[in-house]
Amino acid sequence: MPTGTLLLIDDEARLRQLLAQVLELEGYTVVQAPDAYRGLALLGQHAAEVLVVLSDVKLPDAHGVDLLPRFKALAPEAEVVLLTAFGTIPDGVRAMKQGAFDYLTKGDFEQQLVVVVERAAEKARLRRRVAELEKRMGQAHTFESMIGEAPALRRAQDLARQVAPTDSTVLLEGPTGAGKELFAQALHQASGRKSKPFVAVNCSAFPKDLLESELFGYKKGAFTGALADKKGLLEEANGGTLFLDEIGELELNVQAKFLRVLELQQFTKLGDTKPTSVNVRLVAATNRNLKQEAAEGRFRPDLYYRLSVFTIVVPPLSARPTDVPLLAAFFLQHFAARLAKRLPGFEPETLDLLQRYPWPGNVRELKNVLERAAILAPVGQPLAATYLPDEFHVGRPTPPLADDESLRGLEARHIRKLMGELSGNKPEVAKKLGIGLTTLYRKLQEYGVEG
Repeated sequence: MPTGTLLLIDDEARLRQLLAQVLELEGYTVVQAPDAYRGLALLGQHAAEVLVVLSDVKLPDAHGVDLLPRFKALAPEAEVVLLTAFGTIPDGVRAMKQGAFDYLTKGDFEQQLVVVVERAAEKARLRRRVAELEKRMGQAHTFESMIGEAPALRRAQDLARQVAPTDSTVLLEGPTGAGKELFAQALHQASGRKSKPFVAVNCSAFPKDLLESELFGYKKGAFTGALADKKGLLEEANGGTLFLDEIGELELNVQAKFLRVLELQQFTKLGDTKPTSVNVRLVAATNRNLKQEAAEGRFRPDLYYRLSVFTIVVPPLSARPTDVPLLAAFFLQHFAARLAKRLPGFEPETLDLLQRYPWPGNVRELKNVLERAAILAPVGQPLAATYLPDEFHVGRPTPPLADDESLRGLEARHIRKLMGELSGNKPEVAKKLGIGLTTLYRKLQEYGVEG
């Protein structure tokens, strides 16, 4: 059943009370005002709770369309639905241009009003969720913002918190997609360098012949095409933290230059004769066994020992299966907000499949799976296992569908069947379907089912 607070402004007391009663039966809390003055005062008091403002156009002390900017100023995340006994096209156009969600003509419109209000409320809820996600993203690069409670993750976090305030080099080990860059950012934010730059470099993303010049920079004329001095990423990170992801991809000659950076905080640009000094903390990451790489001659042993002063193993997702539901819920909410869709959680079978899957791509793979599922899933229903990729269904029998039957078609057919069996009793149909009455009204209208 829908929940939330609505503000209803109308000078016709009987109509206002009737509409309030209809909306309260739908599960809303309705705050009422007889004029613009008291309506604006109530909106100011309840701005944080009000999802939708329903306002008559012709009020004793104002015109509803003229009030739109003031409603938006007081409650920018709320939607506004205007009501009028005598709708005109110019007023309707002006209202929509100024940000009204809808413009309804009074009359026998209770059913239409319920559907419009629920759509407006859903849009306001999503806007608030986006704002909350953006706020969380602003705080995302901290240990506290990491999602998960598994012991393996907690151990890695505890180690990282201890080393974060120091300037010691940190080596993060773990598989691709496990969250090594998130750890690096959290280390930076928990250090005394957090107000300075955090520069991330994926060593595998650059051609080997370009990586040296990108990292260290060069002087004009150092090689063909060097038409001006270039500051390297090491200088860009001066005072802050340089994160080298996939450090095992560095060429041996570049490794030697980095050893000098770690030991002396100096390096020489291509084409320069003088060293450049920097003050940089290095955090490196790898999905390889660098100790073995060093023993086999593919990585400098002296650089490995300098990097591994403090090693933290970031656990794969397979080592923290209890965190999968938490991460899945966060990603589903994130993508639902981005897509402006209401996706209320998961069916039990879906969560079971997510937890039993081995996640070779780790958290990054989980995020991608949930983005795909959020795009495919219908609005207002828990996420079904149907929307997971094929690899989740290997060895599981799936019921056959007719060649021309879509999921929408199945749902429409089922609703028609129930409407017939229950003689059009909408509350009973909604109960059988496990959805709210407002959602049923919307689906009846969407599928053209007579009711």
